[in-house]
Amino acid sequence: MAGRLEGKVAFITGAARGQGKSHCIRLAQEGAAIIAVDLCEPIDTVAYALGTDADFADTVAQVEAIGGQILALKADVRERNQLRDAVEAGIAKFGALHIVCANAGILPIKGRDPQAFVDAMDVDFGGVLNAVAVSLPHLGAGASIILTGSTAGLIEGSVNNPALGPGGSGYGLAKSFIVKYTEVLALQVAEKMIRVNAIHPTNCNTNLLHNDELYKLFRPDLPNPTTDDVMPAFNVFQAMPIPYIEPVDISNAVLWLASDEARYVTGVNLRVDAGSYIKAPNGL
Repeated sequence: MAGRLEGKVAFITGAARGQGKSHCIRLAQEGAAIIAVDLCEPIDTVAYALGTDADFADTVAQVEAIGGQILALKADVRERNQLRDAVEAGIAKFGALHIVCANAGILPIKGRDPQAFVDAMDVDFGGVLNAVAVSLPHLGAGASIILTGSTAGLIEGSVNNPALGPGGSGYGLAKSFIVKYTEVLALQVAEKMIRVNAIHPTNCNTNLLHNDELYKLFRPDLPNPTTDDVMPAFNVFQAMPIPYIEPVDISNAVLWLASDEARYVTGVNLRVDAGSYIKAPNGL
């Protein structure tokens, strides 16, 4: 039985770790060839570990272990030319492009440096703009563009919470921009039968959530909170009684939006959030 994405080629950013790694594996399981990119270098304003060369090699190994095809290239989503080179190399290898997952994202809350705001905006929104810009000329009817947002972009207060600092404000602003960008871009490409949608996760079980700096924000009453210390606070965010979702929960939504099962779904901001948005007191 053919997979749901058999014969398709997917371009995925932020593919070394977290949601991006999960997307590569899940889409490959359904037959897609993968063009994967990641920076694989630290960013000064980000306190937690970003993807490494070893992480990226593991993504390749896991895709190949299930019989998938993957081209993994180091590239910075802030640099449009680097993404263009990666897309063109992928198309040269696989022959086409059908799916774009603009997934790369950071939450830089280390210190109070305004550079953190710049970095968050450059990666979390600029990276989306760049991924779309270099992919769009290669997309035809039936193509699917899937953007990674956040419930932070849907709930009031995400851009002016002093506890999150400049980086948190940049993160919230970038994710809020994705909401409207999704709808407006979808309208521009609809006549070409290209679809654009965004997925907005709640807390997700990745390094962006599990790091000392964020733990301290959730438990400011403790000098060095542990995972056990923050679990009750994590549970508060969702209406369902869970601390966070898993990367594969997002990947399953990406898979559906990438497949022909969602062929007429476009301009949608899809929440995969265990009810965090409807629970938020200031939900928009």
